[in-house]
This record gives sequence, structure tokens and C-alpha cells, in this order.
Amino acid sequence: MRFSWPRLAFPWVLALSASCGGAPPAVSPDGVWLATFDAVPRADFNRAAVALDLPLFWTEDADRDGTLDPSELAVLWAAAPTEESSWVSSGAFNPTFGSAYASIVDFVKNGPKFAGLAPGEVERRKAVLRELDAGRPTLVASDFRGSAATDEDRAIVNHVLAAARLVEKLYQKQTGTLSLASKVPADDPASRRLFYRNQGPQCEAPPTKGDVNCYAIPRAPGEEKRVPSGLYPAELQSKPDFCKTLAARPDARALMNPFVVVTGEGDALKPVPYQRAYENDMQAVARELDAAAEAITNPDEASFQAYLRAAAKAFRDGSWFEADEAWARMSTFNSKWYLRIGPDETYFEPCSEKAGFHVSFARIDQGSIEWKEKLDPLKQDMEQALAALAGPPYTAQKVSFKLPDFITVILNAGDSRDAFGATIGQSLPNFGPVGNEGRGRTVAMTNFYTDPDSIASQRGLAASLFCGATMASYTDDPGPQLMSTVLHEAAHNLGPSHQYAVNGKIDSEIFGGPLASTLEELKAQSAALYFTDWLVERGTIDKNKANFAHVRDIAWAFGHISRGMYDEAKHPLNYSQLAAIQVGFLLDEGVLTWNAGEKAQNGTDAGCFAVKLDAFPAASKKLMGIVAKIKGSGDKPGAEALVAKYVDAPGAYADLKKTITERWLRQPKASFVYSIRR
Repeated sequence: MRFSWPRLAFPWVLALSASCGGAPPAVSPDGVWLATFDAVPRADFNRAAVALDLPLFWTEDADRDGTLDPSELAVLWAAAPTEESSWVSSGAFNPTFGSAYASIVDFVKNGPKFAGLAPGEVERRKAVLRELDAGRPTLVASDFRGSAATDEDRAIVNHVLAAARLVEKLYQKQTGTLSLASKVPADDPASRRLFYRNQGPQCEAPPTKGDVNCYAIPRAPGEEKRVPSGLYPAELQSKPDFCKTLAARPDARALMNPFVVVTGEGDALKPVPYQRAYENDMQAVARELDAAAEAITNPDEASFQAYLRAAAKAFRDGSWFEADEAWARMSTFNSKWYLRIGPDETYFEPCSEKAGFHVSFARIDQGSIEWKEKLDPLKQDMEQALAALAGPPYTAQKVSFKLPDFITVILNAGDSRDAFGATIGQSLPNFGPVGNEGRGRTVAMTNFYTDPDSIASQRGLAASLFCGATMASYTDDPGPQLMSTVLHEAAHNLGPSHQYAVNGKIDSEIFGGPLASTLEELKAQSAALYFTDWLVERGTIDKNKANFAHVRDIAWAFGHISRGMYDEAKHPLNYSQLAAIQVGFLLDEGVLTWNAGEKAQNGTDAGCFAVKLDAFPAASKKLMGIVAKIKGSGDKPGAEALVAKYVDAPGAYADLKKTITERWLRQPKASFVYSIRR
């Protein structure tokens, strides 16, 4: 495979020395590389550009000549704004690009330079390079040039992108990392890129996140790597289980409000609304959103214009629920744009209570209409099915949520921009009347993992773990996986969800924020498995499509298991834990079997997983019932038992999880980068 593990690292990563010498690259007097830009292969060019913190990406070798052409270069949206004209002039590479290309060639052929650095600093920089190399830069490109867009479109895009940069700053204030950027060494572009990609100094790749040397900032021996959250006082965070301490206070609901920062000391803690805590940046975002609204003259975009204005107001005064109302009125049928800007998900912070600032900016993909027509008549039946599995005290609710819109992402920023991978489906809002009453929006992102590199990588990974007979039901077609995403996101609006209360307590109060988040995602993904076969029973899809979806869903779970169950701060990784629970449960039910004496489909690895697809429907229904009952009855011991058995327990399954991790980490994970031409 093109990106097999031996090819993951450059030769210099495999044998780094304290000082990598080599002759400097040949350059002409004006600094332009004397070549036809064919000195390094495409994959090496893209990896080197990351390590050198260059906002450049070789999109494809369209003419198959092994040479980078100006039309094949994408300039990336990055921390420091840069335009295509900085690198290409009059259709040809200019001296600035020539100099950059020379540095890339030198880097690939001769490696990084460590001369004059202390041994500890050399080890840190090597670890940073390993962290970067664990990601495969994967392009998401949008083009608003010429007739592809109107002047109005370009004005909207420019203002939303300006707002997105401000949101990135807000998010780093929340995570506590913003003030650390200046500590990255000026002569260390790899650490600078790591800080940007990971939105902080921490390493996040499974092989390096536990490496004491892996950090974007030099540290004194024994210095703490953990960065205190910007959402709570540092003194409070120094205490063990500070989240539980907050939750036990009589003013817990005010302090744990998702839209406030906790300030003060000791017992004198107080909640400060986001719009006051981050006032200057919030006002700046509001101005950009108002400017985007002012740019709209097309009456067909009245609903989008109304949301931009409502979102601007929310950034000024905290009226997030009013903005939700305007946002929920947008749909596939009344706007070609998708934008969500504001604070939403809570997974990023220690207590899983505070909403993180993010931007998801996209265009509508009309392909969602097909799934709306299929599932709209079935929504209430789906709710009845989950209610029956949950049993008392949960009773079926009247549902009115919208089925997913399909969107093609232009840019993710803030909490939506991950170092590795990307969210492929989302249901929002999580709080307030729109979310509580099932009037929110659900989206499925259709342009992630669809590039040839990602498709080849995913197939190779699956072939290292599945037996040959099971791989016969593996498909590169994104359709079955997209269906699972649709069902997962729809299920967030079904059955006992975040705001469902048992004895007056919602799920975060019953289970605690981190466990509640894991349970909600487990519910949604278990529903995706269950409803797949439920749709077969109703003739909505055929059995083959269900089988393809199930095999892809298990492969998806393998990928999340490979990330580990906890981050460096021992905070649960919600998707990883739900994946471990599902795979472990399917093994117990005999749906998955580990055939130690059989080679995987790739013909190399000894031992592989077989899937008994005929047994899948009964097992997924059983799992859905267990999870729905736990959430519906507020059964915290039952939830903790699932985690104890499938996430934390040693034994044979723990060994299988290690095998999954070892094989899945042979190839770098997709690390999405964005190019917006306009």
C-alpha cells in the first residue's frame, strides 16, 4: 500500500541523528530551485510542507508526470493568512515558492537540522516530528473563483473566514493554550505546525501522546505538561476530582452552565457569561457576522441572513437560544449555505459541561433529500421502537426533529477542527428549547474521507484485521457509512437524550459529564446498528446494504479503539469507549469472532476478525435495549459496569484491543487541511 507503516516516516524519522548534515540544495542566484519541480514525490512533498510549516499542498499529480505544476498546488487556510498569489504569479511558480520548494527538497533528502541544540531539545524536536508524521495531510478544497460563485458569495466567505480566525482564538482561550503560542521556538517550524494543528502544545497521536518528550514547547525537567483549562480557576483545577467538587455545590447549576466561565477563589466562585469573559473577541466576531449579513442581497438567502444577524447578537449578549431559533429555521430548501458558529459541544474540557466555540461552514449537498424522503415517515416509529426497548420509566415522546442535511464542508475551526480525523455527523443544539423540543438540525458531512488516498488507506487497514470472507462485505462506497451517520445523528433526537430527566435530574447530573457523554454517543451509535436492520425489516434498504454498513461500522470502531480509551489527563475518550463497548459486546454475542489461526485478508497478518452477519440483528437489538434501559432509568451502576468490563478490564479482550491498535496505527491518520480559493 502507498502509505503502509514503513512509508509513514521519512527516512530521516527512521534514523535521526543529532545533526543531519548534507549539502545545501542547489539554487539559482534569485533563490529559485533549479528543477522542474520533480525532485520529490507528492506524498513526501506534503509531509515535508507540514514539518516546515508551509501552507502548501500538492493536490494530485493530474497529468501523471511526477512534476508539481502550478495548477496542482493548493494554498492552505492556516494560522497566518496567505494567498495563492504569494506563491504563484501569472500561472507560474514565483521565487517565493521556488525557495520553499528548495527547503522541502533539502528536508526530504537531508533531514532536519539539529546542530547546536542541547540533547534534550533534540529529543523533543524528534518527538514533535514523529507526532506530525502520524497524520496524513488530507485536503478539503473549495473554489469560489470566477463563475463558480457570485461577488456576494465571496463577500460572505471572506467575512465568515475572518470570524473563524477569531473563534479559533476564543477556543484556545477556553482550552488555556492561547498564551503559550509565543513560547514555541522561532527556529522550530515543526513545533509551530504542531501547535496550530493540535490547537495547543500537546501531542495527540496514539504513539506519541504518552511520550514525555513530545511537546511543542521546551520544558524544564519534571515540568507539568498538562495545560490548565481556561474555563476554571487554576487553583481549583489543582485539586483532585475538582469537577465532582463543583457538581456537589449548592450553586452547581449556575457554575456548570455551559455558557459561563468559572472565576474566583476558594468558596467565592462565580459564573461569568462568555460575552463578558471574552468581550473584545466576541464583539469582533459579531462585527464580521453582521458584515456577512449586510453583504446578502439575494432574497433567497433571507433565512441565512437572519441567522447571521441572530448569531452576531448572541456573540454580543449571550442570546444563544434566540440564535438557535433562527438557525433551526434554515434548511436544505431555503439556503445553499450551512453555518454553525458559537459554543456547542462539551467533550473538549475536563468536566464535559462547558460549550466549546467552533465554526462549521459548508454548502448544502442536495443528496440529503433522498434520506429525508425515506426516514421522515418513520421518525415516530423509530421513537416508539427505542421507547419499547428502554421500558419504564421512559415513555415515547412526540418527535419533530429534522432529518440530516447533507453538507460539503468548506472549513471547520475551533472545537470542530481536530488534529486527526473529523466529525462526520452532528446534531445540534445540545441545550435550550430548540434542542429539548426536538427542533434542532442534524447534518452529515459528505466530503470527508472520499479522496483516493483515504479510500486506499481505509481499505488497507480493514484488510489487516478482517478475514477474507468478511472483507467480501467491505465496500469503498461511502453510501453505507453515510447511512450509519444519518441514523447515528437522528438517534440523538430519539429516546432518552441529554435533557431527559429521571427524578428531576438530567443525564450529566446522574452519570457525571464524561460518562454521560460516552453513554449518549453509545446510544446513538448502537441505534445506528439497530436501525440498519430495522430498516431492512421494513423494506427500506436491502440486506446487502445493511451488511456493508455493519462491516464499515466495525472498521470505524477499530479506528476509535486505536486512539486509546483516555487522554493524557485520564479524561475518557467518548468515541473510543463506545467503540470498545460495542466490539466487546459483539465478541461476547458471537457476532465477532477472532480466528487466531487464519490470516487476515491482506495475506500477511496472522489472526483476523470474522463477522457473522446473520447474527447481527439480534445482537444489535439486545445492545440497544441495554443502553436504552441504562439511560432511561438513570442506571449509573449499569453504565459503570459496561465501562469496567469492556474499557478497563485486563484479559483476552484487552490483548485484542492491543492487536487492533498495533495494526490500525501502521498508517497515518487523516489530518484534514482546508483550501478556500476565492
